[in-house]
Amino acid sequence: MKSMFNLLIVLSVALSVTSGFAQIKNPKTETVKIFGDCDMCKTAIENAGNLKNVASVTWNKDSKMAEITFDSKKTNRDEILKRIALAGYDSDEYLAPDSAYAQLGECCKYERLKKEPVIAMDNTKMQMDMSKSKMDSPVGQEGKTMPSSEKHTDMKMPSTEKHTDMKMPSAESHTDMAMSEMKATNPLDALFNSYFAVKDALVKTNATAAATKSSELLTTLKALKMESLKAEEQTVVTKALPSLMETAKNISATKDIAKQRETFKVLSKNMHELIPFYKANETLYYQYCPMQDANWLSKDKTIKNPYYGSQMLSCGSTVETIDTKN
Repeated sequence: MKSMFNLLIVLSVALSVTSGFAQIKNPKTETVKIFGDCDMCKTAIENAGNLKNVASVTWNKDSKMAEITFDSKKTNRDEILKRIALAGYDSDEYLAPDSAYAQLGECCKYERLKKEPVIAMDNTKMQMDMSKSKMDSPVGQEGKTMPSSEKHTDMKMPSTEKHTDMKMPSAESHTDMAMSEMKATNPLDALFNSYFAVKDALVKTNATAAATKSSELLTTLKALKMESLKAEEQTVVTKALPSLMETAKNISATKDIAKQRETFKVLSKNMHELIPFYKANETLYYQYCPMQDANWLSKDKTIKNPYYGSQMLSCGSTVETIDTKN
């Protein structure tokens, strides 16, 4: 009787796994080595790699091998391994950041091999270090050696008169340029701007505009470059991304304002989770509608309810004031 019960459990698990794979369109399956030690590692690795209807990971703690099945049109092997690395687990392709590995439980501290695959999501820093090293070397960027002291004597220095005509940018302008550049390259700027555009359309009860702006939000989500985010940001964004894309797609696919507003509840909740990483140099407000038991984000302190529009425009209250200034 016991063996029959165990068999039923195995069959049930197998059917659930098969069902999960069946929901993944354009499936591609690959086998990779991921380092870990115990059942807790197995849970963490699979949770980090899995994405509903997009990716499924099954890891064997004895062989250290993982079978990953994914929708080849929505993600790829690298993105899955990066998410797993950010959870603290090395693979042959990506090393987990030291900070992520340090947070693992003692039973999960596997032996790290002395190898040099890419550190997950640290490409920007590596490129900056390489550029600095190249600039500090005596060899020019084009591979040409610096001129000798004899050649230096033949070189004519520009006159002091010309130097006085050159206007060097002030420290203040340098600061303004740096701040402008930081704001322009903030990868979450476009995401939040698209969200606010959807919200404004719902406030005006304009279903057509809401669908259009939501379609733009979906495009922005697809174009989001994960490598431009910090490790902690990537973990949160990766977790919220499937739901964000699904809600944006659903709003854009209908002109029914009631359905759009219902879906907007989930979209707003997911966007609120990204707020700690959004630096917009402005104050935002997290507002609440008691009639719908739902929240939304706004740049305007004045209540403009997206769930009712002009019917009950001022219904609600601000429950959180958020300073996103750098």
